[in-house]
Amino acid sequence: MDYKVKVAQVIEQAVDGKLSQEDILAKIEKPKTLNLGDYAFPAFVLSKVLRKAPQMIASELVEKIDQTGFEKVEAVGPYVNFFLDKKEFSKDILSEVLSEGSAYGNQDLGHGGNVPIDMSSPNIAKPMSMGHLRSTVIGNSLALLLEKVNYKPIKIDHLGDWGTQFGKLIVAYKLWGSEEEVKADPINNLLKYYVRFHEEDVNNPELDEEAREWFKKLEDGDEEALKLWKWFREESLKKFTEVYDRLNITFDSYNGEAFYNDKMDEITDLLQEKGLLKESQGAEIVDLEKYDLNPALIRKTDGATLYITRDLAAALYRYRTYDFVQSLYVVGQEQTNHFKQLKAVLKEMGYDWSDDIHHIPFGLITSGGKKLSTRSGRVILLEEVLDDAVKLANKQIEEKNPNLADKEEVAEAVGVGAVVFHDLKNERINSFDFNLDEVVRFEGETGPYVQYSHARAMSILRKAGDLELDSDNLEISDPEAWQTLRLLAAFPETVKKAVSEYEPSVVAKYAIHLAKAFNKYYAHSRILNDDAEKNARLTLVQSVATTLKESLRLLGVKAPNEM
Repeated sequence: MDYKVKVAQVIEQAVDGKLSQEDILAKIEKPKTLNLGDYAFPAFVLSKVLRKAPQMIASELVEKIDQTGFEKVEAVGPYVNFFLDKKEFSKDILSEVLSEGSAYGNQDLGHGGNVPIDMSSPNIAKPMSMGHLRSTVIGNSLALLLEKVNYKPIKIDHLGDWGTQFGKLIVAYKLWGSEEEVKADPINNLLKYYVRFHEEDVNNPELDEEAREWFKKLEDGDEEALKLWKWFREESLKKFTEVYDRLNITFDSYNGEAFYNDKMDEITDLLQEKGLLKESQGAEIVDLEKYDLNPALIRKTDGATLYITRDLAAALYRYRTYDFVQSLYVVGQEQTNHFKQLKAVLKEMGYDWSDDIHHIPFGLITSGGKKLSTRSGRVILLEEVLDDAVKLANKQIEEKNPNLADKEEVAEAVGVGAVVFHDLKNERINSFDFNLDEVVRFEGETGPYVQYSHARAMSILRKAGDLELDSDNLEISDPEAWQTLRLLAAFPETVKKAVSEYEPSVVAKYAIHLAKAFNKYYAHSRILNDDAEKNARLTLVQSVATTLKESLRLLGVKAPNEM
């Protein structure tokens, strides 16, 4: 039952239609403390209509409201506070979670519509750094959330596999590299060459000219250049896949920048046909003054196309291929202007589906307050961070539960999960400083804390033995259970909010609140006591385990049964 609607209905009857149910629903609040009830209606919204003080209106409403099905309804100052019938509420919520299991919270918001998600997108021949973590895990969580509400996400790893950096890399490889070195440790050695190029070109500007020439050869299909490029790409993708496997992330497409090389001419032709391409200082642009944006530079003076040309080609290709209802780009907030330009150019081209393109921006991960940079060699490798996190998890498991079965597997789930959860509990637009010791803790607002709460619930159920939970006996009168029950009921709305705001942190924060409420309940209640409510209490524990596991899954984090 939607209890908020029930509250709105009784208020609507009491105010004799002076406010619509829709208006009332918009005004109903959730009090901050349980002693003020479960829902509150601010009576001052009626003071203009009734020409009375809000306190008086609140008192008069309490007299008129049909209190059937509520524990009580009372006036507190200008508010009407509603206390739900706890037994009825627990029966409704627990029976719903028990019957639906992991499908609890599923909704049909998307009607099966396609949603391509441009995410992760590391550059070939460079290792995946912590800088790639955010796009990868935010994009993956959004895909899982969209799937939960019946969209069809299409995860695209838009690889950085083209551009002048390949000219630089080829020059660096030919000057300082060797086939043996690359075969032995492809990514790290290719990065070493790339960093050295940028150190050397400060005093040798002719290196940049040489790099441009090699990239031109690559664009023109030169055999040697293409062979090196393909080799760098294949070796990089193998290494990326090792990291993706640990994060439990797969992709539906690895079409990167190179894929759109032969699709950009159509874009420039279309812009030409529509009279949108204008010359400016020898280059070709699209004027976006009416959108209050700088001109979009489509083609440089030397005829080379730019990122936006490629992204226009990608957007058109994705629309034709996937007929999307939304198209998401999980890319750092520093690219906000680029995506505004992209949408504006598509709009100018007459493509109204550009309104369905959404940039999902996010802040930076810093280390010691400083931005990470590949070019300067200030790189924190993602794989090394995951390794260190797993070692920390292992150490804590050894201290807390040395006889745990499958220790290595659990440590991997906890260590990797800790890194992912820490990223996603932060609102994506916020930047944060990464400190591994704070991330892999079993206490506090961390992934391991939520995982441990799930494992504790599973432990209680194991102790209860082979008890068949009865869906007919689910009333709980214990006030200690109330906050946990309320949070269980809030899960479907939490999923909906996370999807509408493209914000996985909504689910991560919810999981922390549910874990805290459950642990408090566990500390104050004798769950395994043999009495009339034992079945209901164990069903509550089962419901918490189910909902915590599903919350973690939606974030891309595993939930071990034992820790």
